[in-house]
Amino acid sequence: MSPWEGGSFGARGECLLAPNPNIMTLDGTNTWVLREPGASQVVVVDPGPIEDGHLGRLVSELGDVGLVLLTHHHYDHAEVAHEFARTKGCAVRAVDPAYCLDADPLRDGEDLTVDGLSLRVLTTPGHTADSVSFVLPGDGALLTGDMVLGRGTTVVAHPDGQLGPYFDSISRMRELVLTGEVSTLWPAHGPVLADALGVLDFYLAHRRERLAQVESALRELAVPLSAELAEDDTLPRRVVEVVYADVDESLWGAAELSVRAQLAYLATRES
Repeated sequence: MSPWEGGSFGARGECLLAPNPNIMTLDGTNTWVLREPGASQVVVVDPGPIEDGHLGRLVSELGDVGLVLLTHHHYDHAEVAHEFARTKGCAVRAVDPAYCLDADPLRDGEDLTVDGLSLRVLTTPGHTADSVSFVLPGDGALLTGDMVLGRGTTVVAHPDGQLGPYFDSISRMRELVLTGEVSTLWPAHGPVLADALGVLDFYLAHRRERLAQVESALRELAVPLSAELAEDDTLPRRVVEVVYADVDESLWGAAELSVRAQLAYLATRES
């Protein structure tokens, strides 16, 4: 059992870990259950996948659910959302209207209130186009979905994910830390992060370092990047073999998605 499984965080958060660990989900998907102290209704963020009875656990352990929220559409976050919400008689809200149920899509800056619990919507595209984070002011927390992970760094899942919006979103998160609104990050995979500023600074520095490594690999491969060449299906793998030579090959598929996003970003920057 992971140390944060079933744990309480701040005064308003509880994590129920889905049993879907793998190289992409780390220990599994964190289903966040949020409740204002003394209130009866909860908000459930990312009810997750169907694996090994996770849906049944949520249905049996959680009583009055006021709202289901999705940080993005990937199945390990959203697979059971509609079935769970129908069972509990509540709505599902997400940025993408296709994943909403009996409710409107989320809007950037929107304030949500459920049985006294206050959340603010922060659209944070980058990992995917529909990625969204939630500010929990009462606990100074930011639920980051897959934009920030509890360990390692996230994948920019090209072509849905894009690097330009990713940089903008991490910078927006960082501003919330600098203004004192956010002090901790509650990710959708891995443990809670207490050093919010340090993590976000690392994310920006890491991605810029990777960009520099991709540019170096292009020079090593004698490839002058252009918008057309950025779409070459063979180039990302060749770059991965140079830049990620010291990384386990089981992660190269995910690395290739990020490299595709980096090549697209560099091609746009050079145009």
